[in-house]
Amino acid sequence: MASAARGAKRRPAISRKMLILLFASLSCVIVLLLLSLFRFHSPKPSISVSRVFDGPPKIAFLFLVRRNLPLDFLWDAFFQNGDVSRFSIYVHSTPGFVLDESTTRSQFFYGRQISNSIQVLWGESSMIQAERLLLEAALEDPSNQRFVLLSDSCVPLYNFSYVYNYVMVSPRSFVDSFLDVKEGRYNPKMSPKIPREKWRKGSQWITVIRKHAEVIVDDDVIFSVFKKYCKRRPPIDTSKGKLNLKLQKQHNCIPDEHYVQTLLAMHGLESELERRGVTYTLWNQSTTKMENKGWHPVTFSYSNAGPQRIKEIKDINHVYYETEYRIEWCHSNSTSVPCFLFARKFSQGAAMRLLSQEVVNHFEVSALLATPA
Repeated sequence: MASAARGAKRRPAISRKMLILLFASLSCVIVLLLLSLFRFHSPKPSISVSRVFDGPPKIAFLFLVRRNLPLDFLWDAFFQNGDVSRFSIYVHSTPGFVLDESTTRSQFFYGRQISNSIQVLWGESSMIQAERLLLEAALEDPSNQRFVLLSDSCVPLYNFSYVYNYVMVSPRSFVDSFLDVKEGRYNPKMSPKIPREKWRKGSQWITVIRKHAEVIVDDDVIFSVFKKYCKRRPPIDTSKGKLNLKLQKQHNCIPDEHYVQTLLAMHGLESELERRGVTYTLWNQSTTKMENKGWHPVTFSYSNAGPQRIKEIKDINHVYYETEYRIEWCHSNSTSVPCFLFARKFSQGAAMRLLSQEVVNHFEVSALLATPA
C-alpha cells in the first residue's frame, strides 16, 4: 500500500513534465507553421528598398516607342543642354531592337533599350505592361527620383534646366486624372476589386515621384483585373452587318487611359498628385465615337509648329475637367507655372522647326543631313 501510495504521488510530477514537453513541441510546430504561411503569403517586396544614393537626384526619361526614335536629334540637343549627372534614359522598343550608331543620331540613346521589352499593341494591356517594365528598370537606380513617360512623338518645350527644376521642386506626381462618367468603359465585373467610385481616366503620359513609381511596379491585383476586363471594343466592320450592334455594346476600355489613375486612387494617393499632366495633346474633335478611327491626337507639322503656336501652348495656365466641373490651375510646389513641359504629336519637320527656333538649345538644322540608315 505504501508503495502504491508513493507511486500515486509521483504521477502528478510525471504528468507535468509530459505537459511541458508537449506544450514546447506544439509551440515549435505553431511557430514553424506561421513562418511558412508568412513566407508564401506575404506581400511582394518593393523594388527599391534603399533610397541612399550619391550625387544629385535624377529624372529618368522613359521613352515608349514603336521602334526607333524619329525625334532623337531634338532630344540630343535637349540633353546636350543638361547635366549628365541629373538624368538617365530608358527606352522600350520592339523586342530585339538595338539603339546604336546605325539606328540613332544621338549617343545619349546608345544601348539604352531595356532588355525585357515586349510586343505592344495599342488599346491592350501590353501597353501598361511596357510602362511598368520601363519603371521597373529605372527603379534599379536609387538616384532616379522622378520618372517621365514619353512617346516617340513627344518634344520638350523648354530647355533641360527649366524641366529639371520644374519637376524636382515639386513633391507631387503630375498625373492627368478625372472622373470617367460619360463613357461606358467601367466594367461592373471589376467590382469589388475596383469599385465604381475609384474609376478614373486620364492621359498615359505621366510624371511620377519614386514612391508612386514603386506602387505601379509592385501592383499585381489591379493590373490583373485590367488584363481581364479592360479591353478595347472592336472597330466597326460593315461586313458583319447586325453583329456590329452587339459588338458596339461591349465596354470600350483603353487600359493605358485608366490604369495609373485608377491604381493611385485605389491606394488613396490622389492627395499626393497634381491632377493634371505636363504633356500637351491636341485632340481631333471632328471625329465621333461611331467612326472607325475614333479620337486621335493631332500631329503637328512644320507649318503649324511656328513660334506663335508654341507660345500659345506655353501660355496655358489651367486645365478644365468637365466631368468634375474642376479647373486645375497649374502649380509646382504651390508656385504658379505654365501647365506643359512637353507636347505631342510632332512630326520630324515640326521638330526641326523647334530646333531652328532654339526652343531647347542652339542647333544647326544642316546637321540633320547625315542621318542613320
